[in-house]
Amino acid sequence: MKIRLFPEGIPFRKRLFDLVLTIPGLILLTPFLAVIALIIWVVDGAPVTFRQARPGYHGRIFKVIKFRSMKDLRDDHNHLLPDEMRVSRLGQFMRTTSLDELPELLNVLVGEMSLVGPRPLLVRYLDRYNQEQARRHDVLPGLTGWAQINGRNTLDWEGKFALDVWYVDHWSLALDIKILLLTIWKVIKREGISPPDQMTTDEFMGNDKPQ
Repeated sequence: MKIRLFPEGIPFRKRLFDLVLTIPGLILLTPFLAVIALIIWVVDGAPVTFRQARPGYHGRIFKVIKFRSMKDLRDDHNHLLPDEMRVSRLGQFMRTTSLDELPELLNVLVGEMSLVGPRPLLVRYLDRYNQEQARRHDVLPGLTGWAQINGRNTLDWEGKFALDVWYVDHWSLALDIKILLLTIWKVIKREGISPPDQMTTDEFMGNDKPQ
């Protein structure tokens, strides 16, 4: 991971805000993260983390880091089983408490992500956005965002993207602080973790009509 202290195009005060919170946060959380990693290793085995390619600022690809919440379960043809069958009991707990997202603080530290911004989604979605939705990549992706405190995974894709673009147009440090505080409350209440009667979110397949 290459550290970009102040990535080009990112407002200085936003990046400084991220660093001021992330550096001491990582120092304080390191023992806690080590305990989580140990529990995952004991209960579900290695590896305890995984990296996955995601599009970041202006669609540049980076590797997001998360605690592993799924097992590598495959069918007789060596195809991965559906997500809902691979999420372990421990993994489900980590998802509902958002503990699986904590390693992304390292992505924030090196300048690939921000504490607040649109969530980094799958690379294959890049060609499926319409022009307006693609504007979500005009800022760094975040650990949490405007969509996450306004419904998260209970929203449909169009609703999420509309909120992401609203954030791009209305960003301020005051808004970031508000989102972080409300995120803590949402995590405590465990709201919006997944769609009703589903463990994972449906894949975004694109738009019927370009906008």
